Amino acid sequence: MAKELILVLGGARSGKSSYAEKLAAEISGGRGVLYVATAEAWDDEMRARIAKHRADRPAGWRTVEAPRDAGRAAAAALAGEPAVLLDCMTLLTSNTVIALPEGATAQEAEAAALAEAQGILDAFRAHDATWIVVSNEVGLGIVPAYPLGRLYRDALGRVNQKLAAEADRVVLMVAGLPMRLKIED
Repeated sequence: MAKELILVLGGARSGKSSYAEKLAAEISGGRGVLYVATAEAWDDEMRARIAKHRADRPAGWRTVEAPRDAGRAAAAALAGEPAVLLDCMTLLTSNTVIALPEGATAQEAEAAALAEAQGILDAFRAHDATWIVVSNEVGLGIVPAYPLGRLYRDALGRVNQKLAAEADRVVLMVAGLPMRLKIED
């Protein structure tokens, strides 16, 4: 099977992660998956979410925690796994935007977020594994009422566009159902 870049998009609780995990398991054929976790545990609720995700992962999967510079971290951790699952670009972009100095411009936020996406693309190109990247589609809701929310929404939208343009497959999850948006032969 040739390597692919697969982007799995959707809203909150759309089934993105579950779908991506099943896909990674199928692709790996039991030979292991490198799981790239981008979440940071800032509070008790997030710590509980992270613990649940860890507990739900198959025992044979290896995890690398990469709240920033995920492409480099994944590339350094890869040990022949046929599949890499990055969950999720949403939090990676948030981590990147929040790390910018106060008063950062929309252009600076977009450039930093796109640099993260480029790092993922570079790592994908440098290795033989199929990469599955999970991300939220945040552009379907209301316009955020505060500047940081708009900055983030716009940066993630650009990142999703970049990844989708490069991806071999793009899947949009809606109510647990995969809708195939792009399939390359």
